[in-house]
Amino acid sequence: MSKITALFKELKASGKKGLIPFITAGDPDPTFTVELMHALVRGGANVIELGVPFSDPMADGPVIQRSSERALAKGVTLHSCLKMVKDFRMKDTTTPVVLMGYANPVEQMGAEFFATEAKAAGVDGVLVVDYPPEECVDFAARMRIAGVDPIFLLAPTSSLERIKEAAKIASGYIYYVSMRGVTGASHLNTQDVASIIPKIREATDIPIAVGFGINDAASAKAVSNTADAVVIGSRIIRILEDSPRDQAVQSLETFIREIRVALDS
Repeated sequence: MSKITALFKELKASGKKGLIPFITAGDPDPTFTVELMHALVRGGANVIELGVPFSDPMADGPVIQRSSERALAKGVTLHSCLKMVKDFRMKDTTTPVVLMGYANPVEQMGAEFFATEAKAAGVDGVLVVDYPPEECVDFAARMRIAGVDPIFLLAPTSSLERIKEAAKIASGYIYYVSMRGVTGASHLNTQDVASIIPKIREATDIPIAVGFGINDAASAKAVSNTADAVVIGSRIIRILEDSPRDQAVQSLETFIREIRVALDS
């Protein structure tokens, strides 16, 4: 059983919902990322999504695009991200870490080598935004052999056939994109989310995490009524943008704790 699967079983048994914050590796500074990861855990994060910066992100809005640009300007690569996970593991061996990014860096490294290196660094899951499930059977199998969960996206426009394709090869959790558009949008409709989640559950018993448009405790709580976990990204990046370096860790930890309290209420 993978670390992510075991976590969701524990959450379900205790009646709790998962909190999955996203930060971009290397933003605002590569030397700061591991410290921010530990702050997320102290605040109550169950899983950390660590974004691999990429120059042409198709699913990310301007906030996360800016974070990738800052990280790339400081020389952050996929190899850098793996090193950050390895450094995080020196103090935290239990919190699952998911790398989230795009196909180009993985293809450049080579999928087989990437799977081996990801596992060696302590990565528990991988979500490659532009890897559609119907074209990734081999990739998903390779990741599972390495002991890393392949995580896939579903969207409001996903057909029943696409949902079933993703369910066949995904493990850990499925990431449901709550709206049409990019990250950071503000038109989240929790009723739409509540109507679609049951359809996904008919096709799979894999836990469902919902992201895009979750910006505060209220929206997180509303989505958690039907989802197994919530993902928060753009709001976290904005907090880091708006906080002086000496206040960023505390600001981030305080925000995550507010979400944790709301989910547990």
